[in-house]
Amino acid sequence: MASLADFADGERTARVVLSMVAEPADANVGRLLRREGGMETLRLLDADGPMPGIRAEEAAILQHRTRVVSSGVDFDAVLRRALDGAHEPLMPGDAHWPASVDGLGDRAPYVLWAKGATSFLAVSAVDRVTITGSRASTSYGDHVAAELAHDAAMDEQIVVSGGAYGIDGAAHRAVLTDAGHTIAVLASGPDRLYPAGHRDLLEQVADRGLVVSELPPGSAPTRHRFIARGRLLAAMSSATVIVEAGARSGALNVAREAQALGRSVGAVPGPVTSAASTGPLLLLQEGTAALVSNSRDVTALMNEHPSTPVRDRGMQSGHTLDGPELDQDQPGRSL
Repeated sequence: MASLADFADGERTARVVLSMVAEPADANVGRLLRREGGMETLRLLDADGPMPGIRAEEAAILQHRTRVVSSGVDFDAVLRRALDGAHEPLMPGDAHWPASVDGLGDRAPYVLWAKGATSFLAVSAVDRVTITGSRASTSYGDHVAAELAHDAAMDEQIVVSGGAYGIDGAAHRAVLTDAGHTIAVLASGPDRLYPAGHRDLLEQVADRGLVVSELPPGSAPTRHRFIARGRLLAAMSSATVIVEAGARSGALNVAREAQALGRSVGAVPGPVTSAASTGPLLLLQEGTAALVSNSRDVTALMNEHPSTPVRDRGMQSGHTLDGPELDQDQPGRSL
């Protein structure tokens, strides 16, 4: 019976297979990958027995999950579809690998699947800003997000967001209208544009900017993957700006991931009577974010020297945050 490592012909393909069988942001898998490399990590996940640096019970759980996910999968066919040239798998050491995500340490992505201008990832994080916030945004939030994104585009900065409804969509649209540069970081496979209502928008981003995901083609979004995606939104840029967010919004996860990485965080104040202002006001009150009222504030954040990271591992996937409202299709990996 073929082992997972048998389907890989080198480090890149090993990481591709790993992205198919391991969930993102798994620090144990990431630790193995950094210490042992892709081929040996696949062998360890596909076997029974100890794993270097991982407790026995955690190793057993990883190996069980790997067997469940890979059971019955025709990896030859899956790899042919995934590596058909429609999406480019990037790995550390590639010219267009974003060095800023290496700050995630053991939670760094195993591989990044990209469609579009991968050169956007090669520039310094100082030239990228993440603008995100609530899906249930107000007209005020949409206006502010669009203004900030417009000014960033005019300053030749790359705007990073998550492609979601609300603030994310307003930011992407403003940049595209100005023929600027934008990156959409997805919590699904790069071919499974989510949310479905933003398919046209995300296709425009892929055509004129960049769509990127750590999940392989065919993968559906899940609550865990949305939360894990937050660390990528934070790690991509030198600064993260939260325009609007509810008290339990996933956007707060992005802000705290950025803080944990030592990146600058900004928040746009809003009416105290608006539930969409609760998140930014909370970030300002607790000192996580600096107040942002215009593009000059954003530029100042981007030019700040990064501080020492608050913690090594950032937010954990078990943190209680409101997840996304998923479409009717069943979430989970589709190999």
